[in-house]
Amino acid sequence: MRVLAAMSGGVDSAVAAARAVDAGHEVVGVHLALSTAPGALRTGSRGCCSREDADDARRAADVLGIPFYVWDFAEKFKDDVIDEFVEAYAAGQTPNPCLTCNEKIKFSALAEKAVALGFDALATGHYARLADGELRRAVDDDKDQSYVLAVLTQQQLSRAMFPVGDTSKPQIRDEAARRGLSVASKPDSHDICFIPTGDTRAFLGARIGVRPGAVVDADSGERLADHEGVHGFTIGQRKGLGIDAPAADGRPRYVTDIDPESGTVTVGAAENLQVWSISATKAVWTSGQVPSGPIECIVQVRAHGGLAQAVATPITGDDGRPGIDIELREPLTGVARGQAAVLYLPDAERGDLVVGSGRIAGTSHVRRSDAAVAGASSSAH
Repeated sequence: MRVLAAMSGGVDSAVAAARAVDAGHEVVGVHLALSTAPGALRTGSRGCCSREDADDARRAADVLGIPFYVWDFAEKFKDDVIDEFVEAYAAGQTPNPCLTCNEKIKFSALAEKAVALGFDALATGHYARLADGELRRAVDDDKDQSYVLAVLTQQQLSRAMFPVGDTSKPQIRDEAARRGLSVASKPDSHDICFIPTGDTRAFLGARIGVRPGAVVDADSGERLADHEGVHGFTIGQRKGLGIDAPAADGRPRYVTDIDPESGTVTVGAAENLQVWSISATKAVWTSGQVPSGPIECIVQVRAHGGLAQAVATPITGDDGRPGIDIELREPLTGVARGQAAVLYLPDAERGDLVVGSGRIAGTSHVRRSDAAVAGASSSAH
């Protein structure tokens, strides 16, 4: 096969490209220039898409003996990922830009260009596994990225390759060193790639501006503080609330609700964060088949952690688009609008199977009766 290897300049994508070469494929490496300031320098583990990253990717391609190109996707990345990120925060949501990048850049715009140029597949360094077209968790639980890939359709998955998903990260670094790849000990990227300073609030503030509002107590409605914009808050946040005095009972307060229209940020006790049901939009069923009814599954509501037993039911939203109604068997906390709700079927032998995903649009603190969620199937097929 002709395989286009997306090479970020990190160790994972370099080893993924190497394994594609070992498999006998005709491999071409490509680095995506996503920054509108391509001269920007990387700072340790912060940032990506920098001049150093492009150079590291080129050197890895040279070691592997494969052609290498840099493709400029900066404007599309700004329009589809950065601008959407800013708009979501302004709307009181907490988006995951990696989900959007996979959905709209890597496995959409890039994959479409690859197909147009005659490539059969796109290989990336994501930690996930594909088996018979099914997306599954990676072997390395700590590095598993199936959550941020769960937005991919069956057609997109059919053209994807994840060569490192069956290996742990330490083993990938060892393999890179044996292959003579200089990125073997390069630090992993952390935080949001287009905010190398790590200061998300400052990044958003510079683009959204001051939109003052109030921080109020969930129980009394008392105005506790003023703020400069809801973009500085996320559900479950405890620090940086701007509150001078502790709660009357001495317990910490958390952000429990964000109203972008009024600019009100509500704070309350930890128990106010408990969520029993989730409504999700933009449903994607990775098998390409919509379940015929409710399914028993495990839902994950953020990239790291936030798992619970649940019953998920496909629905059609008021806008006529596919959605998911999720009833939890046990409560979750810190469930934020804009994040993904990813559904898994447990499989100890082959790794948990990704069934589908949706964007979290709303939550409820009310628990339905067990009878309301009874009778769900144990399979999505």
